[in-house]
Amino acid sequence: MPAIQPSLWFDGNAEEAVRAYVELFPNSSVTRTSHYGPDSPGPEGEVMALDFVLDGRPFNAINGGPQFPFTEAVSFTIPCADQAEVDHYWFGLIADGGQEVQCGWLKDRFGLSWQVVPQALGELLGDPDEGRRNRAMQAMLGMKRLVVADLEAAADGA
Repeated sequence: MPAIQPSLWFDGNAEEAVRAYVELFPNSSVTRTSHYGPDSPGPEGEVMALDFVLDGRPFNAINGGPQFPFTEAVSFTIPCADQAEVDHYWFGLIADGGQEVQCGWLKDRFGLSWQVVPQALGELLGDPDEGRRNRAMQAMLGMKRLVVADLEAAADGA
């Protein structure tokens, strides 16, 4: 089966977005940049599309125009090993104009939605003790950036 490659539509700032993502994620790089030519729909010489890799996964970005803005209907989830990883991606993605949403969701400055989720959340929500699960869920619903220590304390009834 071929690998599925997300393609992201930007309104003129694909190169800026891709560079920001490549700087934030390890094992990432831009692998190809193409420019609009004389007979293409965009301004000649400007970046049309970029192929890039984020932590080993291929992506594509295109400067397609304002017709199709990002919505929360599509987001990318970043499963994080610990609080340090959560904080790295959270603060990196909201920098320079991104916005916190709720329950570990955020929108970066380019309008793309992300879910930054610690591994501990899945463990807490899968706890066999229904009370712990419910307390962890209620704590998560009241958070923007997920804080592992606060989720664990809530699960324990503190």
